[in-house]
Amino acid sequence: MEPFPQSQAGVVDDFSQVDRCKDFLYMGTPPRGYFSTSLKKICQRYVNKPRFVTLYDPQKHIPIYSAYIFKKSDGEKRVDIPWMFEPQLATEKGSSNMEPFPQSSLMHKNFEDTQAVLEDYADVVQYERGQMNPDEHQADPLDKAATYTLTNVVPLIREFNFGPWSTQVEVTRKRLNNYCHGKAYVITGVTTSGNMIRRDNLDRVAIPEFMWTAYCCTDYDHNAPYSERYKFPAFGAYGLNDRVNNHMVEVPIKNLEKFLKGKMEVDKNFQIFYSDCVSDA
Repeated sequence: MEPFPQSQAGVVDDFSQVDRCKDFLYMGTPPRGYFSTSLKKICQRYVNKPRFVTLYDPQKHIPIYSAYIFKKSDGEKRVDIPWMFEPQLATEKGSSNMEPFPQSSLMHKNFEDTQAVLEDYADVVQYERGQMNPDEHQADPLDKAATYTLTNVVPLIREFNFGPWSTQVEVTRKRLNNYCHGKAYVITGVTTSGNMIRRDNLDRVAIPEFMWTAYCCTDYDHNAPYSERYKFPAFGAYGLNDRVNNHMVEVPIKNLEKFLKGKMEVDKNFQIFYSDCVSDA
């Protein structure tokens, strides 16, 4: 196997086949137990560098999860980035880097079979583009820019996105900023129940039923107040993507996994982090 072509892949067979893509996963290991064989693994490259990874559903046109390394940040968002798409979902010959959507919406038809396009989000005022790897959890301008690909986005109800979900993003940011000394690996994902955004009488984009997120940080401040310390080395949260009853529930990883097993097509060995983020050290 020649190393060079593999190092230039965006859509990959295995996160570990591309230099530095498995680095976004604790112990280089992705969540295990997903059934579907149609899901696509994306090494999210921007300006020739991997920025995070995504497990993508080319039929539902949404990410199932994005996995990234949290960077200490001030929580500010970038506002100058055009939305992007993943060329290699449409054709293996496509660029390995995410690219801005072409100006002409006619061009979008070339890749709308395999992923969401801007038109899918244009006329659905009740939904916002919710980032799985949120801009606010990155610090480097290019890492922040890379979060603006629609392959990192799901439709979130406005009230949930601007309320409980954005609050959780901020709670996690402050906790990891303050108490995580080493690398913090974060995975954010969805469950779906069949509801879809439709366009031109076609099902286009799956609407998440629940959003969930989990982090793993084995090198943390053991002198943190107990109210924060017991949420290390790993903790999770989930919330209903709805206008009401949409509060986030913070839970230990095992509890989150148990909850998700009842909501997703995963087997009994479903595991978010290798060994549940229990360090061998």
